[in-house]
Amino acid sequence: MHDDNSTPARGAGWGRLRTTRILVCLALLLGANYIVWRWLHSVAWADWWIAVPLVVAETYSLTDSFLFGATMWRSRRRGEPPAPIHEATVDVLITTYNEPVEMVVRTATAALAIRHPHQTWILDDGARIDMAQAARALGVGYIVRSAEWDGQSRHAKAGNLNNALLTIDGEFLLILDADQIPEPQILDRTLGYFRDEKVALVQTPQWFSNVTHSDPLGSQAPLFYGPIQQGKDGWNAAFFCGSNAVLRRDALMQLGVTQYVTEVERGVRRSLRRARRALKRASRSSGADGGALSAALAEVTTASRVANEGLVAGEPLSRITYGFQRHVDHASRALVTADLASVGADLAAIASFSSPGGGRPAASLVDEAGLERLSRRDWSPLGALDPVRALVAAVDVDRADEAQAVMPMATISVTEDMATAMRLHAMDWRSVYHDEVLATGLAPEDLATMLQQRLRWAQGTLQVLLRENPLRQKGLSLGQRLMYFSTMWTYLSGFAAVVYIAAPVAYLVFGVRPVHSYGPQFMMYFIPYLIANQVLFFVVGYGIRTWRGHQYSLVLFPLWIRAFTTAVGNVYFGRSLGFVVTSKTLGARVSQWRFVKAQLAAIIVLIVAAVVGLIRLHLGSAPSTWGTVVNLTWVGYDLVVLSVIIEAARYRGSATSEEGSLD
Repeated sequence: MHDDNSTPARGAGWGRLRTTRILVCLALLLGANYIVWRWLHSVAWADWWIAVPLVVAETYSLTDSFLFGATMWRSRRRGEPPAPIHEATVDVLITTYNEPVEMVVRTATAALAIRHPHQTWILDDGARIDMAQAARALGVGYIVRSAEWDGQSRHAKAGNLNNALLTIDGEFLLILDADQIPEPQILDRTLGYFRDEKVALVQTPQWFSNVTHSDPLGSQAPLFYGPIQQGKDGWNAAFFCGSNAVLRRDALMQLGVTQYVTEVERGVRRSLRRARRALKRASRSSGADGGALSAALAEVTTASRVANEGLVAGEPLSRITYGFQRHVDHASRALVTADLASVGADLAAIASFSSPGGGRPAASLVDEAGLERLSRRDWSPLGALDPVRALVAAVDVDRADEAQAVMPMATISVTEDMATAMRLHAMDWRSVYHDEVLATGLAPEDLATMLQQRLRWAQGTLQVLLRENPLRQKGLSLGQRLMYFSTMWTYLSGFAAVVYIAAPVAYLVFGVRPVHSYGPQFMMYFIPYLIANQVLFFVVGYGIRTWRGHQYSLVLFPLWIRAFTTAVGNVYFGRSLGFVVTSKTLGARVSQWRFVKAQLAAIIVLIVAAVVGLIRLHLGSAPSTWGTVVNLTWVGYDLVVLSVIIEAARYRGSATSEEGSLD
């Protein structure tokens, strides 16, 4: 059967969706009108150093509004889920590394109580003896990395899951983080969606039981685990969030095989491209000597060209790699044969010189078996050449650089969940967002841990953007491309936030005008745009707390900038990502403040700017009254938003705090 999940249901929610679409059109129309006016008529080019960054930041924000509007355009609110597939076989996978054993035991105990028949597994990346003993006592499966992973890239949680996928055999997988306590009905409420044979993923919300009412760390994310995921669901782009999700094993294995072929082919293309020039240089340097080496290099060069032509023509990868390696073997054997013939001639000459009267003829140096051994690529002189070694490694279909050839979970990013979901969607699989809390977890209980978690999310998301930009991914629909890109786009907001903080300071303190005038014309263009945006946000987020999320989108600007720079360094220069170091003494009040020095400096600068602006207005030296009022209001808004960081730095978690590594 096939359920067209891309079409929002008509009914009680249709009127609200229609209202949302009207507001989206109005907000974008007014926003475009404002931005066009800003670029054409109000940029103070004399002070371009602040005027241009400000209008660029405003254009960024309008693009963000467009992507948000596109997300809400097809918002889908699902009703009751289909009846579960009673005969479905399920493996429940609990991923852990260094979380307390007691925490994992609580999750495993709750997993055992899930009503639908299943097998529960603890995937212990820490390979802890006490964890293994606890698993045996509970009667649940226990999986650690196989020996193949020794000395290889481990790929964190993605590697842990990939290792387990070659051990288990259930049709479906329920993936849980170590702290996520599942409800007994979680499979009964999600398995029914898989009656559609194209559904690969059902994601449910993440909700945290240890978050206070004020939520000073902004952990609950009700806007994302609500309207945003529902909007993505309407475009068939609701993505995997790492936990509290059920996946179809066949879809993952198909993805793993497909990615294996793709990555081997990509490696062949890359190495052929890099080695071609090196082979030419080696051929030129051996040309003066001529002989067998020059001929062998010419044969390998020809083989590399034929292999590249085969890739372009779409020939099977196995045929291409076999043909190339056969040519290398032939060239190696010819080179070794020529070398041995030369050595034999030299020995015969020496024997003749030593015995002028004639002596016993020189013995055969090696037999046929020895010649075969010496002509192997790792014995032949040809194999000592870097270009040949690179080419041979490129066509190694065993992927010796990885612990296992097939990696169903994406390993290109520290956020394996988003990358995996995007690849599944590109293969025409479908996803479902079921908006019902069916598992409860533990949020970070101090600022340092929260920052480490958010940095990891941002870095991983930007890694995916830089390595597999959804706007260029084959197989994705236009809507899916926009939905993935919109999430990635939000993590670029750190640069815009710096401009939004700096612009009013420049005006109030130095009298620099990034806008020609803040008078009635500015208000005529800006205020309607602002009101339309706020009304849209109010309607979309009606009944849920969204203010904390809005605050943190601005407050964490140093983290977003660091995420971008480290992701670029990692993807293009191979540098380590690095993480915010978690404080070893969570109870020390002073230790938390060092993580927010940039935000505290921004608060101080804004307060000073406001005071200077008021003094200049009183003395009559302000550029204009209107401009001062607008910028003081702007500063006031920034201060209200930034104030959450003070509460966050002082926060010490709930009374039920429990140490552990949160994904």
